[in-house]
Amino acid sequence: MIKLNQVSKLFTGLAFLGLLTACGENENSIPADTASGVVESEDELIERARGIHDRVITLDTHADISTSNFTATVNYTQDIDTQVNLPKMEAGGLDVAWFIVYTGQGSLDDEGYAAAYANAIDKFDAIHRLAEEIAPDQIELAYTSDDVRRIAAAGKKVAMIGIENAYPVGLDLARIEEFYNRGGRYMSLAHNGHSQFSDSQTGEPTNDYLHGGLSEMGRQAIAEMNRLGIMVDVSHPSKDSILQSIELSRAPVIASHSSARALTNHTRNLDDEMLIAIRDNNGVAQATAFHSYVNEARRSFLAEGRQRLEAEIAESLDFEILSAAEIEQLSVVDRATYETNLAELDAQLFPRLRSEVNAMAPAATVSDFIDHIDYMGELIGLDHVGISSDFDGGGGIEGWNDASETFNVTLELVRRGYSEEEIAQLWSGNLLRVLDDVQRIAAEIQAEA
Repeated sequence: MIKLNQVSKLFTGLAFLGLLTACGENENSIPADTASGVVESEDELIERARGIHDRVITLDTHADISTSNFTATVNYTQDIDTQVNLPKMEAGGLDVAWFIVYTGQGSLDDEGYAAAYANAIDKFDAIHRLAEEIAPDQIELAYTSDDVRRIAAAGKKVAMIGIENAYPVGLDLARIEEFYNRGGRYMSLAHNGHSQFSDSQTGEPTNDYLHGGLSEMGRQAIAEMNRLGIMVDVSHPSKDSILQSIELSRAPVIASHSSARALTNHTRNLDDEMLIAIRDNNGVAQATAFHSYVNEARRSFLAEGRQRLEAEIAESLDFEILSAAEIEQLSVVDRATYETNLAELDAQLFPRLRSEVNAMAPAATVSDFIDHIDYMGELIGLDHVGISSDFDGGGGIEGWNDASETFNVTLELVRRGYSEEEIAQLWSGNLLRVLDDVQRIAAEIQAEA
């Protein structure tokens, strides 16, 4: 995809190529557009991309964690079997990782809230343990954009904290301030399943929602996040929730890991209306390198394959798969039986998905990923687009399958004619600008009070 501001450079490059060909230049020279319009070889293009990659602050807004990898004996100072750790960040030139306090959606009752809170605190503690006890000489926790720049300039890696699913807040909104004090700088109000705050995008296929967008508590949560300086993350909530959140928020919002639905028709992606709303809110959408979110052929192949296998296994078990609304109508005893049967179906499904579907699916690549950045940039402007991986949470594509391959993203951006300034915006400038705005507005709100 050629951007409009590349056209003049393209003609210049073609003119140089014609001149060099007429003069008998080496046929192996590969033309590439630079700011000066000079034709460069492949090696020169890579060298220029490496210089840009080294100079800009590279920031990934979504890397999941398992607290079992944050112990004295097994941790991120080692090149363990995770997509993100300090050796891989160093190898790939990834400067900043937002580590995620993720909690899966459970029951909306006291027992569920207590378990969710304990899970969240365990993850907060793990991130602090890495930065403050295990490897303080290698990585430091940042709370502001100034912290990011200071830590990166000192030669250390940067950790930041995002909260995926506000479910651990329970019914106590004071916990939002507790999470802020623990370092949380963005939070989504839902994940896969409706929370006490917000509907999830998972309700879209059957139009099955709990709140019609945000609950009253969800509205209060947004006001509290604005007051404290926590970015509102609209990845995972339903479309109605997203649009209501943007309308309510006094501060810009982010989508921490969502790509463009116009290119890949997944419910986790943002359609044009949502993207434009984020732009008009002065927020940022962080395109994510999740295979089925960036390649439509792969998404549809996986979806169709899963549906076929689920139906086949369910028939063999004499088991009927129910909708969420139908499950809600079951008695306690019938629901327990249903969940037991569903667990058996999943036990048979997942190994066959890996061998019979995933392995056969078309690959998603760095080029597919940058297609989403191209599209989003053309639609809403590069000021409102960023980069995320969803590593260790299902993310990863051919060419950027872990943090050690981070340079390949910059290389593809350079190939497509993005300038160093634009690449700096995409990697970190836009996200840090939103964080600055959110924290400035929080100070204004607190002053008003």
